[in-house]
Amino acid sequence: MKTRAIFCGLALLALGISPAFAQQTNQDPSIAQRKDNQQDRIAQGVQSGQLTAGETKRLEQGEAGLNREEHNMRSADNGHLTTADRATLDRQQNRLSNRIYDDKHNGQTAHYGNNEVGQRRQNQQDRIAQGIRSGHLTAGQTARLERQQQSINHEDAAMRKADGGKLTAGDKAALNQRQNNASKNIYDKKHSK
Repeated sequence: MKTRAIFCGLALLALGISPAFAQQTNQDPSIAQRKDNQQDRIAQGVQSGQLTAGETKRLEQGEAGLNREEHNMRSADNGHLTTADRATLDRQQNRLSNRIYDDKHNGQTAHYGNNEVGQRRQNQQDRIAQGIRSGHLTAGQTARLERQQQSINHEDAAMRKADGGKLTAGDKAALNQRQNNASKNIYDKKHSK
């Protein structure tokens, strides 16, 4: 039994989770590690452009929902998860994992273009991806930031459609102002802890 405890402790350390931290936060290390892995996969998809803002928003809303459900399960049982709770969370994490894979491999990619507006969009996505990866952004915060980026992307597309595929100087100024607001939101959310 003592050997098993030592092995579990070493496994947690190999995963980068302190056994004391796992006990202190009342987190199941395997559930916590799955969450971290899912967030890393989403961040990589955002960074690479494999995930669009809309796809990222939906994935992060799913992750936030799982977090709320886990919290509710723990609240119902004095901070612990039952075997049935763990099985339910595992199934839901499997579904989310499959959605991440499907969204990353569905052929839809985020195209930003080589112009100033496109570069701003890319920079914002890189900052969001970094916030996901570092843990400074929660799933809910990321979903809200991606909803804002999705809205800006839709506005960009509508402006281009109205002007024969090009952005006017006024369009660029309006999009830059929206990105300034989005940039402030990203900063505020990453530094709100």
